[in-house]
Amino acid sequence: MFFRHFLQIIMLFVLICVVAHPQKSHAADIKKPQPEMATGLQTISSERGESFMAVTANPYATQAAYDILSRGGSAVDAAIAAQLVLGLVEPQSSGLGGGAFALVYDAKSKRLHTYDGRETAPNLAGPFLFFENGEPLSFKEAVIGGRSVGVPGVPMLLSDLHEKYGVLTWMELFDDAIKLADEGFTVSPRMAKMVAADADDLRKDPAARAYFLPNDKPVEAGYNLKNIAYRDTLKDYQFYNARRFYRGEVARSIVYKVQNYDGNPGLLSLADFQNYSVKERPPVCGPYRAYIVCSMGQPSSGALTLLQILGMLEHFDIRAENAKSWHIIAQASALAFADRAIYMADPDFVNTPDIALINPDYLKSRAALIDPDKPLNQIKAGTPPDWNGKLFDAGETLTQPGTTHLSIIDKDGNIVSMTSSIEGAFGAHIMTDGFLLNNQLTDFSFNPLGDDRKFVANAVEPGKRPRSSMSPTIVFNAKGDPVLILGSSGGSRIINHVLQRIIAVIDWGVPIDDALAAPHILARGETIELDNPEYQAALEAMGDTTLINTINSGLTAIQIKDKITIGTADPRREGQAKGK
Repeated sequence: MFFRHFLQIIMLFVLICVVAHPQKSHAADIKKPQPEMATGLQTISSERGESFMAVTANPYATQAAYDILSRGGSAVDAAIAAQLVLGLVEPQSSGLGGGAFALVYDAKSKRLHTYDGRETAPNLAGPFLFFENGEPLSFKEAVIGGRSVGVPGVPMLLSDLHEKYGVLTWMELFDDAIKLADEGFTVSPRMAKMVAADADDLRKDPAARAYFLPNDKPVEAGYNLKNIAYRDTLKDYQFYNARRFYRGEVARSIVYKVQNYDGNPGLLSLADFQNYSVKERPPVCGPYRAYIVCSMGQPSSGALTLLQILGMLEHFDIRAENAKSWHIIAQASALAFADRAIYMADPDFVNTPDIALINPDYLKSRAALIDPDKPLNQIKAGTPPDWNGKLFDAGETLTQPGTTHLSIIDKDGNIVSMTSSIEGAFGAHIMTDGFLLNNQLTDFSFNPLGDDRKFVANAVEPGKRPRSSMSPTIVFNAKGDPVLILGSSGGSRIINHVLQRIIAVIDWGVPIDDALAAPHILARGETIELDNPEYQAALEAMGDTTLINTINSGLTAIQIKDKITIGTADPRREGQAKGK
């Protein structure tokens, strides 16, 4: 760790020499799209069961998981089957070309395991990956093409999880996805709207154009869409396992497409694929009221940011859902996001404060900055215990919008809470072998130096994993029994979406279906975002700055009460819950 710290200091010196003129933080200049796009509300899907439950963002995927659970498969078996289908029927959000974080709860041992299947930067990538002519690229310039593509992690993650927790054979988990790819599936209204919105960018890649725009027109809702290339890829994956993706034809195909993308080629090589591995990381857990909340640690910022907010809220009475409670929640969230911007990154590359950020004494000192009657005067990062804070500065805080989450519990009480993503809607807009490639490298800070000329923790480095906001979560009661499984899509808003539902269930006693359908309220900085004006006037009367905005999400959740599982899918997506 000392050696890496030394290298960071040398790197900082080189950057200062190279970038001779002062540069402002680029965060305000890079414009990212709204987390996917809002495509309207549907009737909320909520179901009760006594044996098992599956909730995903698409009915085809939920059915695939349900079929596996009905045959005695494990929660991991069902999650694999669901993800393979999601890559076909919801390709704009996740798939074999992306990455994922998974929480797996083993009911027999009562142990929680967390797995990092996040993408990695190419070995040839450096801190100025997204620079041209001495200036950072705009998001649009960076995202379309090979430059933004990292080594996918989903294929290896699914394979590794099955080796550890699979009950059914690997081969039989592919049946639904292969059949749908071969015979076709009905294009949903959501997918059709998103294809139409991204049609111009999808036209830039011949494979994406041929698939999503048959006869050069965006595929329409109700159309029976087949994906023979994806079917063939699944058959190879089914037979050869993940080797085909990391040491075989699929890896070569991805590298070729990335390196030869006209106008914006990338740096991926076959060696990058051969060096990839899924990492089991320690779960990050913390108390909230009479519960224990567990989520994914770094390079996800989900657990630490979520637990920081909840830890600060422990010092306040927010038992009533009203404007004052939201005012307090927003201040705690803003303080946590300030720490997130400075300190959180891939722990294999950066010496971060990590769990010192959720030290009770530190959280108490941060909570003391919150005034229930006034807005925050200044939102800035704090100094955790035993941390000098001299090395890092804030970079851009932009994170992945194109994401999906699934929540599953099997008949034995085993649980999977998994969030997967290709980053933006349609990822890098490059298609190969029937699936889209991610643009996860745009989750790194484009500028490796912050306003104070300090090194940015989330800067690009060879083999590094970009910071994420994906927050697959499981909440346990005081006895250690799981009571709530949840996660969401929504970019950096994911953390707030999960936070809001935990508070709703624990502090306000709101049923999980009502909690998921409730209007969004969140803060990642000085502005409180709302998609409903109910509390706007009262918050502004307390001095808060507010913004009415369309806020999309994709929550899926399972609540466990008296041995009854209640599965619920966010009405803002096409999700479905199905159990028995």
